Amino acid sequence: MEQVRNYRKAGVAGSFYSRDKLILERELSMLLESAPVLELPRPIRAIVAPHAGYLYSGGVAARAYGQLLNSSYRRVIILAASHEESFPFCSIYSGLGYNTPLGEVPIDEIFTEKLTNFSLQIQLSETGHTQVEHAIEVQLPFLQLCLRKFSLIPIMMGEQSMNLIEALVEAVVKIVPAEGTLIVASTDLSHGHSDHKARLLDQVAVEAINQFDEKLLWREIQEKQTEMCGYGPVIASIKIAKKMGAREAKVLMYRHSGDISGNNDEVVGYLSAIMV
Repeated sequence: MEQVRNYRKAGVAGSFYSRDKLILERELSMLLESAPVLELPRPIRAIVAPHAGYLYSGGVAARAYGQLLNSSYRRVIILAASHEESFPFCSIYSGLGYNTPLGEVPIDEIFTEKLTNFSLQIQLSETGHTQVEHAIEVQLPFLQLCLRKFSLIPIMMGEQSMNLIEALVEAVVKIVPAEGTLIVASTDLSHGHSDHKARLLDQVAVEAINQFDEKLLWREIQEKQTEMCGYGPVIASIKIAKKMGAREAKVLMYRHSGDISGNNDEVVGYLSAIMV
């Protein structure tokens, strides 16, 4: 019997962001209106955005998403690292798509099939796309408001080894055209440190991204000079963006949870960036 495919239900609506469509649209619009729009020399090939609750990281994410308003990307590849389970492959959601209070986002069936046929390390699966996994879902309302209509390739990395990063990069570069494609790397920065310690750790990541240097970022992660829950997606996005013609990256905003809550004893860091 053939398995019934469905749209993944929004798992963190009502906690990470509003489940009410009108309230969510209003909150997103306010966040995006506060983001200065930059004059850019080339098309944006990739962005980095945080994935915490919008109260804490929405303003940071909006700095990157604000550059996408009225853009004409036809497909979006969201790269995230699994928080809930470990598995030795990249998982593309096997359902019809993702659902949010703003509506359904369909899977890009054509390129999803091509990617999974190209590499055994990329599989169609529900693994990593559970209701409690938020790293992909929280990016979608921003994309829905900024781009309106697009297809989705949601890729969850079950591990962040260089072997898997390189397999993912090779597949995307060879299979998916740069034209009409946006890469979104979903990550937060350091977790659970004091304000001072967090800023020291996070500044290392900011500098590596601003230098557009994935080798430096990998080395700093391995040497524990910085922290990112989604360093694999960020490194992959830099590699892919370079292959798609990007020449530089720019971090648009950094802050941590203590800047919002006032609790600076244990904070989570956030940044947003673009690659052009």
